Amino acid sequence: MHYQELKSAWAELTAPGAPFEIITEIVRGNPLRCYKTAPPNIRAVWLSTTAYADRTYIVYEGERITYGEAHKVVASVCNWLLANGVKSGDRVAIAMRNYPEWMLLYWACVSIGVAAVGVNAWWTADELNYALKDSAPKVAFCDEERMARIRENPSMADGITLVGVRCKPADDILPWSQVLTTGGDIPAAEIDPDADACIFYTSGTTGFPKGAQLTHRGCVANLFNMMFSGQVTALATQRGTGIVPDPTVTPPIPVALITTPLFHVTANNCGAYATTAAGGTMVLMYRWDAGEALKLIERERVTAMSGVPVMAREVITHPEFATRDTSSLLSLGGGGAQLPPDLVAKIDSQVATARPNTGYGMTETCGIITSVSADFFVDRPDSCGPAMPSFEARCVDEAGNTVPPGSVGELWVRGSPVIKGYINRPEATAESITNGWLHTGDVARIDDDGFIYIVDRKKDMVLRGGENIYCAEVEATLYRHPAIAECTVFGVPDDRLGEEVGVAVVFRSGMSATADELRSHCVALIAKHKAPRYIWIRSEPLPRNASGKFLKRELRETLSVDSAT
Repeated sequence: MHYQELKSAWAELTAPGAPFEIITEIVRGNPLRCYKTAPPNIRAVWLSTTAYADRTYIVYEGERITYGEAHKVVASVCNWLLANGVKSGDRVAIAMRNYPEWMLLYWACVSIGVAAVGVNAWWTADELNYALKDSAPKVAFCDEERMARIRENPSMADGITLVGVRCKPADDILPWSQVLTTGGDIPAAEIDPDADACIFYTSGTTGFPKGAQLTHRGCVANLFNMMFSGQVTALATQRGTGIVPDPTVTPPIPVALITTPLFHVTANNCGAYATTAAGGTMVLMYRWDAGEALKLIERERVTAMSGVPVMAREVITHPEFATRDTSSLLSLGGGGAQLPPDLVAKIDSQVATARPNTGYGMTETCGIITSVSADFFVDRPDSCGPAMPSFEARCVDEAGNTVPPGSVGELWVRGSPVIKGYINRPEATAESITNGWLHTGDVARIDDDGFIYIVDRKKDMVLRGGENIYCAEVEATLYRHPAIAECTVFGVPDDRLGEEVGVAVVFRSGMSATADELRSHCVALIAKHKAPRYIWIRSEPLPRNASGKFLKRELRETLSVDSAT
């Protein structure tokens, strides 16, 4: 593969005077890599889209909203908030599923220096109560389902103005239509680059989550990382192959299928930001369904779909995949978890027009840390790519010392996208960030070309008889078996060895295998001690959290060893 061309293109695009020039600035007392040409805040990103007034911005079921219409709504919300006592530095909660209003409310908040609080739409009443008390928003925009949960404990909304979006009329809420009558232009605003843009709660599966403070600087840097990734790959590929794009052919306007919740960085900071900045179209779904996704790809001529890896797998294995027109797809992949190597190959071979892509990142980095696509991903399918220019990256031992190149350690990163901290949690902030270096909690190694390989979550490794067994490796091995549709690996307590390897699996329709056949499959490909001792064969899909990740802890706590095979 053309890694020398990649390095050359990388250096050219980030050099002094180049579009992605990198400089070092002292931010919150630490030297951080920043893009010199980046706008100072997200407001500037949104205002730049006025040039696309006639283009379709959001598609949701039978609704279509242009950029011009979106700007009118955003301006109205801005003026309504200011008229109702919300000022720069305050917080506003958005508590709804992926309706078009979600994005319009988000752009309104960040355009006047108000922090948008992304409320997890899957939260129970108790979890919602915790988040509203923790984030203390002045206003909460809620859909019918979230309003129902608030009514289970009305005191959680004390001091909060409630606005109902797609809600039935009620005396205890203001209607969305009243906000829209405010009108006007987007008001002037001065916004500090390091002001909070949004509060997104980490998707923990036990206990109460932490509210991460994503700054304007960090969110804009993530957008530039996304843009840089596409341009450096295209330039390196062009130089390596000698194939120059035809200048007379106009590239298609991006159309992105948004498959994951907007209250997470995958959909919002990566999918929505990149599509919006390019004047593209966002296609929203009421809920994830692979068959419906295929229909939307065909109908809307979707160019990019990204979600958690299992979504891409469900699309290409769906019974209707072969009969639906997916020729508009240029990229297919995901983040939030490692794409198993077999899936990278399947995307590349089964989707004629699309190239596989992935981005590894976190809420705490406002989006991606790494990105890789096309031939560079196919060539190294077990890597998540190099760290983007706005990051320094290193792997460290338990004492925080940098390990030798190629050695395994916890991945730490530092750069402008790293969050300010966690609201109301100074101890958690101090534990997670050291002198600007974010402790990702992921075990990784970095090769000589700077490509990062995520081995596993530091806390999710299986420690069997003193041997570290990386769940991702076992999962990747199982996915190479043709019958496996879903699987997730976790540790099972064992009196003798400390932990044993356990896995819950779901088979593809019409296919099956015995537990012993699955173990034999693993032993043929990885060390015997890594093969799962406990295997649970399930007929129902594996449980996931709101971001689509499998709930390993829930499975570990509910599955009985006696029921394993």
